[in-house]
Formats: sequence, structure tokens, C-alpha cells
Amino acid sequence: MGKIVTRLYDSFERAEDAVLELERAGVAQSDISLVSHHSGISGAPAAVREPQDTTATEASGSGMAVGAALGGLLGAGGGVMAGLGLIAIPGLGPVVAAGWLAAAAVGAVAGGVVGGGTGGIVGALTNSGVSQEEADVYAEGVRRGGTLVGVTVDEDEAASVEAVLDRSRHVELGARREAYRSAGWTHFDDNAPVYSDEEAAAERESWLQRR
Repeated sequence: MGKIVTRLYDSFERAEDAVLELERAGVAQSDISLVSHHSGISGAPAAVREPQDTTATEASGSGMAVGAALGGLLGAGGGVMAGLGLIAIPGLGPVVAAGWLAAAAVGAVAGGVVGGGTGGIVGALTNSGVSQEEADVYAEGVRRGGTLVGVTVDEDEAASVEAVLDRSRHVELGARREAYRSAGWTHFDDNAPVYSDEEAAAERESWLQRR
């Protein structure tokens, strides 16, 4: 039985380093996913495709499959970064993303595939086995300018993947959750205002200066 290994990063660059290390360790590109606040990618690298302007509603209305809803974000060759594209996820706004997690987030909303009425990024995470509490923090982290990396692995490979990610400069999730809560946050709300580029950049920088 498989599981999901996830880590949150305060910058796209740190997440990118982690993904590259995963690829070097032999993790299949199709098993790696990345979802990042689009303002965190300075200079719009060539790897990022033009916006697809695909929303969950549009995907559902046109009858597209989950994968097709992302406009073919899974790149053929060149690593996960070559497959990056821009999509809209409820509660997060436009995100730069690649891989199965983004597809599941769009599909969960478009097709109602996640139980309990939960869709978007939180629904995609909890449907994959991540706890509600952790999923809320991951989603809030992306909303505030961060980047989420998720890997699907077999149980016997989980420890090695976790070791690779533990060497990266990831967010300590428990501490971040408590920091959010101390400021009055309780849970991720996909109806809350989307962070502007300026707000996300300020939030991101405030955390990067601490670590």
C-alpha cells in the first residue's frame, strides 16, 4: 500500500532543490508533485508555461479528465520542473504547479471526487491520506506564498524519500501551525481572500529571514 510524503517550503527555490534531489535519488517524475504560489517564481523561468486559464468549473463543464484539466502539465522529459504550468485552485488563486497533486486538486473540485464536500488542495491531500490538520497548514502555507512538494511512494520506499526531503530546507510543520494559530488563524478557508503578490512576497520574506 502506498503513502504520500509531503513537505512545505518558504521559497520556490528551496522546493526546487528538494525536487531535484528526489529525481537524483531515482524517484519517478510521475510520483512527484509541486504546487507553488505563482509570485514566488522570480523572472518567470522558461520552464513555466503560459497560463492555461483552466478552472475546476471549466474543466467540469467541458467534460475533461483530471489530467487534461491541467493542460498537459506533466512534461515529457526534462524533469518535473519542465512540466510546470499555471492553473487556478480555489482558495489559492493562480498557482504554478505540476504533477498528480495539482491534478487531484482540480479534479476534486470539478468532479466532486473527494468525500465530505471537501475539494481543492485540502481535499486532494486528505483523500491521499494526509490528516486534515496538516492539510490545512499546507494549504495555508501555499496561500501565503509557499511551495508544497508531495511524493507518492510505496511503504517500503517511504523512509528513503523522507530522508531526502529531511535534508532539504523545509518548514517545520508543527511550529508553523502554532505560529499561524497564535496570530488568530484556525484552519484553511478557501473562501478567504487570496493573498496578493505583494502580501505573499512579504509573508515569504518574513519567514525566510528567520531561517
